[in-house]
Amino acid sequence: MTDSYQLFIRKFFIFALLFISFIGTGFAQEGKIGNIAEQAALVTEFDVNGLKVIVKRRASAPTVSGGLFIRGGARNINEKNAGIESLMLATAVEAGRKIPRQAVRRELSRTGSNISSAAANDYSVISLASTRPNFDRVWDIFTEVALNPAFAAEDVERNKTLILTGLRESEISPEGALQGLQERMIYSGHPYANEVRGSAATIGNLTAADLRAYHQGVMQTSKLLLVFVGDLDANELKTRITASFGKLPRGDYKDQIYPVLNFSKATLDVTPRGLPTNYIQGSFSAPSLNDKDYYAMRVAMAILQSLVFQEVRVKRQLSYAPGADMNDFASNTAHISVTANDANQAVSVMLDQIKLLRTQTLNDAVIAEVAGFFLTKYYLAQETNAAQVGELARYELIGGGWRNSFEFLNRVREVKPSDIEAAANKYMKNIRFAVVGNQLAVNRTIFLQN
Repeated sequence: MTDSYQLFIRKFFIFALLFISFIGTGFAQEGKIGNIAEQAALVTEFDVNGLKVIVKRRASAPTVSGGLFIRGGARNINEKNAGIESLMLATAVEAGRKIPRQAVRRELSRTGSNISSAAANDYSVISLASTRPNFDRVWDIFTEVALNPAFAAEDVERNKTLILTGLRESEISPEGALQGLQERMIYSGHPYANEVRGSAATIGNLTAADLRAYHQGVMQTSKLLLVFVGDLDANELKTRITASFGKLPRGDYKDQIYPVLNFSKATLDVTPRGLPTNYIQGSFSAPSLNDKDYYAMRVAMAILQSLVFQEVRVKRQLSYAPGADMNDFASNTAHISVTANDANQAVSVMLDQIKLLRTQTLNDAVIAEVAGFFLTKYYLAQETNAAQVGELARYELIGGGWRNSFEFLNRVREVKPSDIEAAANKYMKNIRFAVVGNQLAVNRTIFLQN
């Protein structure tokens, strides 16, 4: 890699590090003083009738966050009932059998608290957030809607309407159409092809009885995980959990390894649309959170982002926001993306940056600057209790165990220039492109050269 590129990357990450540090000076007290052993010592892990519980104590924290996680994600559904878990959770948090919807909303509003749900490829969650003084009341609501949801007909229909509206609107925008095209292309034949949001056909056919039956099937302690972060006493919380979730059946759920995604060759799919610009995304394989290559690839993608920004936007002004990013799924991918009138030139320049990472070795000074930027950004992302709940759960469910979450900083610092070059060569190839825009403006030879 040329000296000018080395110098640019250093300057970019030094500036970004100073900016992030300036806007986030209050974040770091916990991160500065806490080594791995000290952070892990704040976490208590216990089992209640097969239900794993993780509690991180943050003394004097004014808020509490938590989540009931359902293992499996897209593996729990099929083409006939896609979206059922998402709809079930969205409807469950509306009301319990003993606490009607109006009472739930009134109490959450009065206490400034929140109970919500989300579904993703690898797991789903019912989450809560409250102030510490209101936690007792919010806990009662949380356990009621999680364990004894009402599934009132009007709640089911309202949530079906919301989901169906979102599905229709998602493909109207070019960005939504691009994402849908990309996912259909790379997830074909994979469990992720079971869309966790569902489809118009599957959501429209689901009934309250379907949701009750599905809820009963997933409420097994072997399939669940509870995570809490806040100023909580683990022993007191264990008593609460035993009295509520401890009554659930254990079941016999076992995690299954996802098949490998197909990135055996470069591909190109184009959806023609009469647009003033072309929307482009190219996906390629990436290591998962539990893979030894994960940290080198994370750093490599951060460098790639800075390179494509400089070359595509700053130097050539081909696009306002070219991107390079990496997902965090069990079957993982990374991608480059751009919106541009000149699709061929923009993609050619982005592919050139990948070639640089694959063929030229960065020096240690560059890696040090990148690591500093990345670690500061990571600390900022972990400021809130809710973020820490998500991080602990993510590592527990797909990252080899919650303790690995505290290894992140050290693992990034250990990345060497040769690791980045190796990761780029191993993963940044056979890119599968999706394009929404002018089909005649796309030169297949350029897109498939990688």
